[in-house]
Amino acid sequence: MRSRTRIGAGVVVAIWTLGWLAPAGVAAQAVGPARGALVLVGGAMRDPAIVERFVQLAGGPEAPIVVIPTAGGGETYDQYYPGLRAFRDAGATDLTVLHTTDRAVADAPAFSAPLRRARGVWFPGGRQWRLADAYLDTRVQEELAGVLRRGGVVGGSSAGATILGSYLVRGDTATNTIMMGDHEVGFGFLRDTAIDQHLLRRNRQFDLIEVIEAQPHLLGIGLDEDTAIVVQGDQFEVMGRSYVVIYDHQRLLDSGGRFYFLGAGDRYDLRRRQAYRTQRVPRLFDRVVERAWPAR
Repeated sequence: MRSRTRIGAGVVVAIWTLGWLAPAGVAAQAVGPARGALVLVGGAMRDPAIVERFVQLAGGPEAPIVVIPTAGGGETYDQYYPGLRAFRDAGATDLTVLHTTDRAVADAPAFSAPLRRARGVWFPGGRQWRLADAYLDTRVQEELAGVLRRGGVVGGSSAGATILGSYLVRGDTATNTIMMGDHEVGFGFLRDTAIDQHLLRRNRQFDLIEVIEAQPHLLGIGLDEDTAIVVQGDQFEVMGRSYVVIYDHQRLLDSGGRFYFLGAGDRYDLRRRQAYRTQRVPRLFDRVVERAWPAR
């Protein structure tokens, strides 16, 4: 079933770039989107600056934005969906709610039509396996890729952030405490990554270690509440009120720690897997050394 509302019209295009590090002639993006942007949030969404950045990346208050609340588990959603309030508070005037749990509907051209005009798409929280069941490998996923190709933005909070990675952590239908469960495939807009959320608020900071030990090619990214990464190309910037945690099987802290923290304003090169704390000029993070995790 689906419900949709649209308010206003118009498109204004704005592009924000992370050109702080990329040298001339750099290879095509290996991890992030070649065009457009991703905004991944660790839950709660109490920091209005994050939604404001998303609206800006979509093209401004008049840009068409689609919100897909399917992860929440409701049967229907309409124009009174409370998750729209944050976008209205940020000035957004052209909002569409899109929802189904029927994969045949998700594959229908009429259902995905709002995505073909969208400049921004947002996935609120809930359970990420519901998004995989409804939309993975359907026309909806194809149209999401189209939003990025047009230079738009795709984002999400909590489950809506996890689904944007390639490996679906906490995807088990029985419980969200199982890290590697019966759903393991995300949309893959952030390639070779596993995204966790509510990290520090729910004491989850050690949970991604088992995933990275089992699949050492993955980059683990843990997002705390009210904290986001803004991804463009193969680089992201941290914004918000708490921390992002990095789990890279080929890098340790010099003390032996298997993960490290990034705060607001810190930047990360996803292709090189290097973190930077920018002052006057970017510099490599202290204490992170290139050395594989020892066997247990």
